[in-house]
This record gives sequence, C-alpha cells and structure tokens, in this order.
Amino acid sequence: MAQPHRRILPPWRDRQGQFSPLKLGVLLGLALPALWTAWLAAQGNLGARPIMEAVHQAGLWAVRILLLSLLITPLKQMLRWPRLMLVRRMVGLGALAYAVLHLTLYALDLDWNLVKVASEIVLRFYLAIGFVALLGLAALGVTSTDGWVRRLGGRRWQRLHRIVYGIGVLALVHFALQSKIDVTEAMLMAGLFLWLMGYRAVAPKGGAPGLLRLGGLALGAALGTALLEAGWYAVATGVPPLAVLEANFDVSFGLRPALWVGIAGGGAVLLRAARQLRDRLPAARPAH
Repeated sequence: MAQPHRRILPPWRDRQGQFSPLKLGVLLGLALPALWTAWLAAQGNLGARPIMEAVHQAGLWAVRILLLSLLITPLKQMLRWPRLMLVRRMVGLGALAYAVLHLTLYALDLDWNLVKVASEIVLRFYLAIGFVALLGLAALGVTSTDGWVRRLGGRRWQRLHRIVYGIGVLALVHFALQSKIDVTEAMLMAGLFLWLMGYRAVAPKGGAPGLLRLGGLALGAALGTALLEAGWYAVATGVPPLAVLEANFDVSFGLRPALWVGIAGGGAVLLRAARQLRDRLPAARPAH
C-alpha cells in the first residue's frame, strides 16, 4: 500500500504546521551573515580580494554554526527547553549551506576551473580535510529527514550522526591551518568545541550536569584551550609554550581564547544555576 504523501512545510512552521516564531527567528539569524557579507561586497568593503574574503567569511560561519548545532542539546537540557530541538536540524543544515558556499566561492575565485579546484584539494592537506568535512556534513544533511530516520532505524541513525564530532575536529583543523600565523579565533572555536565534548562526557543521560561538574568543565576547557594554543604555536612557529601560557593571563592586550572559553563555561554555570533557582521557587498562584 502506497504511503500517504507528506506535505512539505515551510521552515518557519513546526511539525503540526503551526507558525513557530522560534524557527523563523533562527532561520533569519542563519541568513544574516550571508546577507551582511553580500552587502559589504556590494558596497566594495571586502578589501582588495573581495571574493577570497567572502570565502573566509563563509568558512568562518560554517564552523560557528556547526558549533551552535552542537550547543542545542546542552542548552535544551540546562534550560529544560525541549522546543529548542525544533531548530537543531535547521542549524545543522545552515552549517552545511555555509560550507557549500565556502567551496563555491573558492571555485569562483579560481574562475570556475574545476580541474584546478580538484588539484588544489588533492595537493593541499588543509583543503583535503576541509573537503572531507564538507562531504561528511552533506551526508548528515541528506539523512537528516524523518524518512531517513525510519529507513535506518533510530539506533543506526544516531550512530551515523555521531560522526558530526569527527567532522567538527576536521573543520577546526582546516580552520587553524588556513589561518596561518594568527590562530586566535581558531583556538577559541577549538576551546568551545572542547567544552561541548566535555559536556557530553559529564552530563547524565538525558539531563544536565550539576553545578560542580559544570564549574570543573569550565576550568578544564579553559586550561585545555591554553595548552592547545601553546602546543600549536610551539609546533608551528617555535614560540616557547610557557610564553604562550603566560600570555593567557595577561589581559593588557585583550583576553586570550582560554579566558573567553572560561567565561563561556562560567556563563553555562550561571544559566544552570538560574534554572535550578527558578525550579525551586513556588509557582505563582492565580489571583481570585
């Protein structure tokens, strides 16, 4: 017997077909970086090589949005906001869209010489791992639908989609390698990724970690970020690791990635504490 045809809903509607302000807001937020970059390009404000700058911006936002997609589950658990899961697929597809745009603009910069694009990907290690990450995102995007969940079964589908963690590692290595000397933002993204992976390690199944675990996670992720940055500069530039570690505690020239990661982790502790406090307050009684 043929399956009934399922109506394709606009992305701003939920599964019941109702308008969702949350989904619309996230959709608009995902589009803003591309629109802003296009506006800067139209105004001639993308520098001497506008296409290459657009390539970098698209890749940067692909990584940022990928991390945001990994943040949805922790936020849902810490805030006890299950409706947040409505936008997880949309955010993941947003990361894929920016990654595809990243590659498309790169091909445009090479005058659509696809042979040269392919040879560059094969010959340059950081391009090769970036392309593998893109293929992984494409596989997750194709299988993100309810139909594929039914075809694969829940457990196999979940196992497949856990490759997003490996994709995240590849994307961050690609980002750091193409950043050349200044890897500040790449290290920041790597530190946030450490926090996201650490969260999954310390969270009880289906729930959020306690305040003590979240506090330890914030400190651990910050320390891990500092060590990662020190190791990177030691290998790439020969800068003594101790000097980089000391720089993480010198705020004269701004905050280093490790401190930003620690602040973000501290913010998660405050979010969790605020939710716990709200849960303990007596519910307001309706006025008679």
